[in-house]
Amino acid sequence: MSLRKQSFIQGAMILLAAGLVNRLLGFVPRIALPRIIGVEGVGLIQLVYPFMIVILTVITGGLPLAVAKMVAEADTAGRSGDVKKIVRFAMSIAVFASCAAAAACLAMAEWIATVVMTDPRVHTAFLVMIPILPMVAISSVWRGYFQGKQNMLPTAYSQTTESIVRIVLSLLLTSILVPYGLEIAAAGAVAGMAIGELAGLLILWVQVRKDVKSPKSRHAKRDEPSPDPSPESPAAANDRRRLSRTLLGIAMPVTGSRLIGSLSYLLESILTTRSLVAAGVAASLATAQYGALQGMVIPLLTLPGALTFSLAVSLVPALSEAAARGDRAGIQKRLHQSMRLAIVTGAPFIAMMGLLAHPICSLIYGDDSMAGMLRWLSVVGILLYMQAPLQAALQALDRPGTALLNSFVGAMIKLFLIVRLASRPDLGMDGVIIAIACNIALVTLLHWISVARLTGFRMLPLDFLKVLSAMIVTGAVALWIWNLENFAGGPLKLAAAAASATAVYLLLLIWLRLIDRFDVQRIPFIGRLFR
Repeated sequence: MSLRKQSFIQGAMILLAAGLVNRLLGFVPRIALPRIIGVEGVGLIQLVYPFMIVILTVITGGLPLAVAKMVAEADTAGRSGDVKKIVRFAMSIAVFASCAAAAACLAMAEWIATVVMTDPRVHTAFLVMIPILPMVAISSVWRGYFQGKQNMLPTAYSQTTESIVRIVLSLLLTSILVPYGLEIAAAGAVAGMAIGELAGLLILWVQVRKDVKSPKSRHAKRDEPSPDPSPESPAAANDRRRLSRTLLGIAMPVTGSRLIGSLSYLLESILTTRSLVAAGVAASLATAQYGALQGMVIPLLTLPGALTFSLAVSLVPALSEAAARGDRAGIQKRLHQSMRLAIVTGAPFIAMMGLLAHPICSLIYGDDSMAGMLRWLSVVGILLYMQAPLQAALQALDRPGTALLNSFVGAMIKLFLIVRLASRPDLGMDGVIIAIACNIALVTLLHWISVARLTGFRMLPLDFLKVLSAMIVTGAVALWIWNLENFAGGPLKLAAAAASATAVYLLLLIWLRLIDRFDVQRIPFIGRLFR
């Protein structure tokens, strides 16, 4: 496959399809692993996973976005030579940082397992995790390159392959290694993750090789100006410094913003359990309640986030390209498309999660004790889905520092509210829900204000009223079918309620003119049927 550029909507839809597949597949190990190694074994994996996420955030946090933005700008200007330099420089940073981090983790593995993670049984799984670091770092640069070229297919292929291989091998290796103890079984699950990352990396490598050999790439090479004969000349040194300053100038604030999120998550887990204990909740119950929130409720709430992630990834190169041309109308158009899609797509999920929280949790987890948390957080779900495109817009418009500041303010408010509210006996876990909801609302509002000041972007109030009306009718249909007494209960009844409500919602979108034939035409594969 030669490199093929997609439109903004096509790229977003490709990543949306891959994201939905990956998120749905992600529920398989969440359901299966506890049945294989129990809650304690899952706990060992969860001790390793957040630590790995923090390290990867430090290594690669803003690198893919920086590469995507710079490649999009250079490609728009026809500077194919700069594209290669950007990728090479980013790759050198990724390889050096990941290898240094891997060496440090290897040297301190025993201390980290026993002191930082407080459980020596994590040691084996932690060692197995280390090879993941350089593989993810390299993959992030290649994904940024393809995203900058606005070709989302390689990223979609890579992510889907990684998910399938990871899930199959994690469950298989865990099942095989259970007789050797929880420590080894947990390491088997992490080994499945590592092999999955390797499979995704190989898919990207194949796509890069095909791109290099494509006729379009060979033609671009012939048209390039002759390179500087002296790599150590002052001009070449200045060029490297310029690229490094630009790349790091974009990547560092984004890394800082994501690091704030990772550290905020870490502090949230610590402060929540301590505050609940201070409120009189038993330590074991506090851990169980927070585990239900982060392990069961949040994954359901963020399921539509596959769309917002795809929009955010596609939005950065699209806005960067429009900004490089000085196309203010193009910026407004892309922002409106992304925000409308985020709101329209997330609305039916919110309606059904809010009204059918108990049957949804019972069906998926066999336990509806966390349904109240899902119902209350669904109220701010739409704001959560709007957040990623807004943050991507700030990063694409050279305001990553603004996104960083907004995220920092939201994180501090959330942690403050957790300490103040969750420690009250009359609130307890409800205080944590309030704090998280305030964080979502505040960060989205700050991002919105920042983007509006930069671009003059506005959403029509009528659009929100139309979506709200469609949500109300959709929720009413779902609830009516679920409450029918002559309809068999259980999964079939829930599926019928969801399917009927979705069909009604789609008809309402067309009737209210929130989508039209031209929107559907932009969707890959399906759009051909409407041309």
